[in-house]
Amino acid sequence: MSSNFPRDLRYTKDHEWARLEADGTVVVGITTHAVDALGDITLVTLPSPGDRTEAHKRFGDIDSVKAVSELFAPITGEVVEINRALEASPELVNQEPYGDGWMVRLRPANPAELDELLTAEQYDDHVRNG
Repeated sequence: MSSNFPRDLRYTKDHEWARLEADGTVVVGITTHAVDALGDITLVTLPSPGDRTEAHKRFGDIDSVKAVSELFAPITGEVVEINRALEASPELVNQEPYGDGWMVRLRPANPAELDELLTAEQYDDHVRNG
């Protein structure tokens, strides 16, 4: 069985993804599975640059036509950038969850935390089997 999720990302059981960038920062967003479950996204509430995140703790909210859901940080770190385009165009998350719909860029406190996240294959299994 091949995974439908990008293989270069790491995943949480809460349906966030994390991508390590060449500069050592980590970009975070939500998966297509989460997007499909939420439906049309109407608002994304993100932390401010300089805020700290803690692994597996809430860092923001995402509102959709179906519900308001919490966003959970995949790793502990400092927010170095947020995707300001989502303020005017939250639908970018629906359109390109792994591209222009990214949410935050973090400076990891402990880069090894990335190794604790699920691989694409593990996440695919988690989605299929609960």
